[in-house]
Amino acid sequence: MDILMVMTSHDKLGNTGRKTGLWLEEFAAPYYVFRDAGVNITLASPKGGQPPIDPKSDVLENQTPAMKRFKQDDIAKKAFSQTAKLADMRAEDFDTVFYPGGHGPMWDLAESPDSIALIESFYNAGKYIAFVCHAPGVLHRVTYNGQPLVKDKRVTGFTNSEEEEVKLTKVVPFLVEDELKRLGAHFEKKTNWESFVVVDGHLITGQNPASSTAGAQALLKALSVKTV
Repeated sequence: MDILMVMTSHDKLGNTGRKTGLWLEEFAAPYYVFRDAGVNITLASPKGGQPPIDPKSDVLENQTPAMKRFKQDDIAKKAFSQTAKLADMRAEDFDTVFYPGGHGPMWDLAESPDSIALIESFYNAGKYIAFVCHAPGVLHRVTYNGQPLVKDKRVTGFTNSEEEEVKLTKVVPFLVEDELKRLGAHFEKKTNWESFVVVDGHLITGQNPASSTAGAQALLKALSVKTV
């Protein structure tokens, strides 16, 4: 089993002068769900090399067991620092693809022709595609049979109220919830920061950082891979 994880290379939080990037829990938790299940993992990003980590995701109160494990794992840290270039990735080389979130993907992956083409290639081949938190926003230019891929699909993602809580509604290029609804998706959500995952056909989406583990587990279950 071969899984591709696609992460952001974008580190600027709009025009705020602050840094953003990948939300570390959304990489670390799925990474270990996959690795502990014995699947092969390839990491990629638009620029290749080490993806930027959102500083807020790494503050003391946001530490999780998966993040702590990652920081003590030289193999994982080396792989993370040497991501492949997204443009070199091909859907036929993998069984599925998983996109961690963070605010970074809203700027680069959401507009990346390489990402859009890759997702469409996976989906057209009947393969599962999975996204967590802000990553469902990466689908906003992805199409299937000439229509938005998410049209008439049940989805979730980072909610308007969660974006309001972190005070970034005026900073992000678009709101994930609003954009998915605009594209014709049936957006579902739970209470802010509660784990919630939606599976509709070959599309799997998770609401927020707390949904990272459950999202990865849902993907493996769909692929009939036993989790530890």
